[in-house]
Amino acid sequence: MAQKKASLACSECGSRNYSIGVSSSPKPNRLAVNKYCKHCKKYTLHKETR
Repeated sequence: MAQKKASLACSECGSRNYSIGVSSSPKPNRLAVNKYCKHCKKYTLHKETR
């Protein structure tokens, strides 16, 4: 089964810095992790977008 691509977007500046592979089956909630944003130059919350 193929995986779909999803991006992780910074919650502060909105830039899409990371891409991940997610399963194609629907999920009730989206991934949210603290990652480094090169535009903000600090660790911020990144949320999954499609």
